[in-house]
Amino acid sequence: MKSSGNFFHLLRQAASRNYSLFFIDMFLSERTHVYIIHSKIPADSSACDKIIKDRAMIEGIFVEGLIYGIMVLGVFITFRILDFPDLTVDGSFPLGAAIMASLIISGYNVFFALAAAFLGGVAAGVVTAVIHNRLKVPNLLAGILTMTMLWSVNIRIMGNRANLPLLKNETILTDIVSWTEGIIPSDYTILVFFFLVAMAIKFSMDLFFRTDMGLTLGALGNNEQMVISQGVNINLMKAIGVGLSNGLVAVSGAFAAQYQGFADVGLGTGIVVTGLASVMIGEFIFTSNKIVVLTFRVIIGSIIYKAIMYLGRYYGYHIGLTPNDLKLLAGLLIIACLMIAQGKKRNYFRRWKNDQA
Repeated sequence: MKSSGNFFHLLRQAASRNYSLFFIDMFLSERTHVYIIHSKIPADSSACDKIIKDRAMIEGIFVEGLIYGIMVLGVFITFRILDFPDLTVDGSFPLGAAIMASLIISGYNVFFALAAAFLGGVAAGVVTAVIHNRLKVPNLLAGILTMTMLWSVNIRIMGNRANLPLLKNETILTDIVSWTEGIIPSDYTILVFFFLVAMAIKFSMDLFFRTDMGLTLGALGNNEQMVISQGVNINLMKAIGVGLSNGLVAVSGAFAAQYQGFADVGLGTGIVVTGLASVMIGEFIFTSNKIVVLTFRVIIGSIIYKAIMYLGRYYGYHIGLTPNDLKLLAGLLIIACLMIAQGKKRNYFRRWKNDQA
């Protein structure tokens, strides 16, 4: 029998294709998941399909929002704290997925594979920082160079293949489901797990940016000349910040590969747009300069962004929207965020002028 994690993964795929499903409830019997067919609800019942579809959609929004929220925390470090626009994330996200999948298939411990994915992302970020610092290449171009090279690196890591399936392998998620069997309802296990992981990373970041090094990174993004005048090695600080950012992005990619059941070289396409949109959405929810609030609103922004994308996929057909239009929707979302932000700044400036008058 399949584990509940795989079941809900297949359930989510089927619901997205509007298949008629018979499965309503499940219970545990001698450590085996048994799915009951309710005789009172016919197989072609639209109510049955709607219940399953809505449940799968809500679960997917929160789980994917938390997985990608880890990536958005990394994007937040470079774009908002370091003021270092970094496009390496489009390559480091599938890099984490490729390393994770390759090591799992090779029989390595899943937690060792996750640590290797993190270190691989850190290495990618350090390469971008070195290109920027040593060769005096603009940060955007340095990120593009690393991202381009990572395409070939990722394919090489996956054994010259563009895709690696994980459905028949033990992953962290399958282990978690088996460990918590009988303790937490199996359909909530993955959601609770990713919530705890995202919160652990968030609070770790909060603590880090209260240290001297973390405060220095924040000052570097605010006033680089002031940091230089204090005798700080800004090249080293940039390497640490960009490396940490891409390490988190790679961890997110590793979890995404396990959740989706495969690693693909194209997983990183548009990741930087997803990260920016999530950061901007979060900024409209809470206004604060406290790092605790800043990191929290980033994760909330990721969940809201995923909700918008899910609604576009499920209900966009009413206005002729197809999955091919989601990238356009993401771009328009960022443009709308920028326009609203500019409007707020103009209103604030006008109020300030009126107060001075």
